[in-house]
Amino acid sequence: MKKLLLYPAVEEFRLKSICEAAGDMLVVNTEDGELALVEIVDATAFFGKMTPELLAAAQRLEWVQSPTASLEHYLFPELITHPCQLSNMRGLFNDVIADHVFVYILMFARNLHRYLRHQIEHKWEPIGNETSRQSFSTGPGFASGIDLRHLHLSDCTLGVVGVGSIGAEICRRGKAFGMKVCGIDAKESTVPDIGLKLWEPERLNDLLAISDFVVIAAPHTPKTEKLFGREQFQTMKQSAYLINIGRGIIVDLADLTMALEQNVIAGAGLDVFETEPLPGDHALWGMENVILTPHIAAASPRVSERHLETLLENIRRYVAGKELLTLVDKEKWY
Repeated sequence: MKKLLLYPAVEEFRLKSICEAAGDMLVVNTEDGELALVEIVDATAFFGKMTPELLAAAQRLEWVQSPTASLEHYLFPELITHPCQLSNMRGLFNDVIADHVFVYILMFARNLHRYLRHQIEHKWEPIGNETSRQSFSTGPGFASGIDLRHLHLSDCTLGVVGVGSIGAEICRRGKAFGMKVCGIDAKESTVPDIGLKLWEPERLNDLLAISDFVVIAAPHTPKTEKLFGREQFQTMKQSAYLINIGRGIIVDLADLTMALEQNVIAGAGLDVFETEPLPGDHALWGMENVILTPHIAAASPRVSERHLETLLENIRRYVAGKELLTLVDKEKWY
């Protein structure tokens, strides 16, 4: 008989939905660690926080469902080598994180990050008013010139590093804005709907050299740790912006700070950091060309319901003997 262990315990309303999806499968919901060690012995499925101790006690385990999308803090060597299948919660945040990315992009393109500072200072001054302008006819109330640093998105190239479900959604939004889009991913595939052929990881420097906005949407894996450092920033355009909504460990924070201080790149939009929380005395806080958010790109009132529905669908599929929706390659961490 199939058996699902939930540990730590889930709330009653979730438990009711889980039991309905499980059908005849036995469901055990517990907050007691000692009881979990007993119940895991003959459990065939598990949802919650797996530990080496629990895994060592399991004798029939076939499937583990992670409650998270990222796996760098979930996986451990014994789980990687165990024959059980592992699924995660990817796919919950595609649209909301893509929205967050384009908030950064639009703010940089229209200099809104600087105009917000002007508003606080009660300062009426077009950004770049002191620099190059092109004359044009204007109506009353308009400035007498155009600042060349206000970007037109359809003139820009968007480069996405890591084109999974989130990265693909970012690419689609880039196309909708008329941007030229290129993407890099370890998988050989295309982005549905827009027919974008992905480049191999070895072409990272090619992507960096042509992109006006470089978006990191890759997961934390052994291969992506410190993927971005001094060499990569020097390869980027001096006018380009880096956006990281992937994982902080992918970007060397000291090298990025230096690149921004030395105007190697134009700016950065960061939701994740190598050190979190970002220390209050860090130089990034005071940089006008940097937009910082505290790891909230995935924040949405829809996430909880999507989380539950992914779990329920995988339970239904497991009971029916069908392939799970969000299986991962444990060796690759995604």
